[in-house]
Amino acid sequence: MIPRTALATLYRLARGFPIVALTGPRQSGKTTLARAAFPDKPYVSLEDADTLAYVTTDTRLFLASLPEGAIIDEAQRCPALFSYLQRHVDERQRMGDFVLTGSQQFGLMSKITQSLAGRVGLIHLLPLSQSELAAAGQATDCLDETLWRGSYPALYDRELSPGDWYPHYVATYLERDVRQLLAVRELSLFQRFLKMCAARCGQLLNLSALAADCGISHVTARQWLTVLEASYIVYLLPPYHRNFGKRLVKTPKLYFLDAGLAAWLLGIRSAEAIAIHAMRGALFETFVIGEFIKQRQNAGIPVDLYFWRDNTGHEIDLLYEAGDKLQAIEIKSGMTFSSDWPQAVRRWATYARDAALAPWIIHGGDHSFEAADYRAFSWRTLLLPPAVIS
Repeated sequence: MIPRTALATLYRLARGFPIVALTGPRQSGKTTLARAAFPDKPYVSLEDADTLAYVTTDTRLFLASLPEGAIIDEAQRCPALFSYLQRHVDERQRMGDFVLTGSQQFGLMSKITQSLAGRVGLIHLLPLSQSELAAAGQATDCLDETLWRGSYPALYDRELSPGDWYPHYVATYLERDVRQLLAVRELSLFQRFLKMCAARCGQLLNLSALAADCGISHVTARQWLTVLEASYIVYLLPPYHRNFGKRLVKTPKLYFLDAGLAAWLLGIRSAEAIAIHAMRGALFETFVIGEFIKQRQNAGIPVDLYFWRDNTGHEIDLLYEAGDKLQAIEIKSGMTFSSDWPQAVRRWATYARDAALAPWIIHGGDHSFEAADYRAFSWRTLLLPPAVIS
């Protein structure tokens, strides 16, 4: 197992909550992390039909058989479990008693908010971050290889190529999650929707156009996108609310949470193909934003990331609040630093004035440096511990 940054967060929450829940996409390492963190706890998988039937039939007896607590995988498959757990942990008053995992965010979260509010510490575990891969000696030195391979643990734990793994991952996701969550008669149509989302990676979300291109209704497109969000396949980056005297767009931008999955859905079948692909810039932007999301979720803090764009097209790729200041980040995939790259962040700094920290530019080159009014970071900085970029 590649050591996970979220392990420290898992231990911290287990000291303060009777239940810790790990949620995230399928194959992101949730079960592996839970079992590594608590090797002495019994492991119960509700993916097993016989086990699910037993837990559903006599939930009280099931919990009574676990004096040391347990790790319960895909807990959302037994909705009755949560109300029994509430009474059980309230009586025992033991921190870190149960660890729940689930790969369907709204399935697990709805049960937690209904029955276990205030009793659960929550961690969203995404695929491996670059700093985790680098610490384990698994990070690649080539940016195009990094974008193409993605960061799902299976691609680093096993002798698997992305071309072998992603088709099976998508097929499994479609068969299991989509059929469970939506009454989709034509899975091929949903797969087309998934690919059309990848083609819009890094763009403002236009549901009407997306629905029209896929031959589905606006309502259906919204439902399907909600499922992709809940399953940690896509992420909608919200616009920042302060306008600085400018009229702003209010539409989120669409990203995938793994650049490798997006690349495969775009039909990219090699790292060499990424180098000349029209979507390389969008994939790099996806990659960088995904790393910032992972840093926050691994630490157990709110994501609180935004972009900023006015109605004339002036835009900041990534923005977050740092105290009472704002950190603006421009993302450029090019390997050679260009003199016009700082223009966007300089323009934005004139709008934000005293609220602006020195902007950052994260680029696809090898060198980091500091200028008078901005800081430039190589993508390789993302291989270092999160605190290095500050």
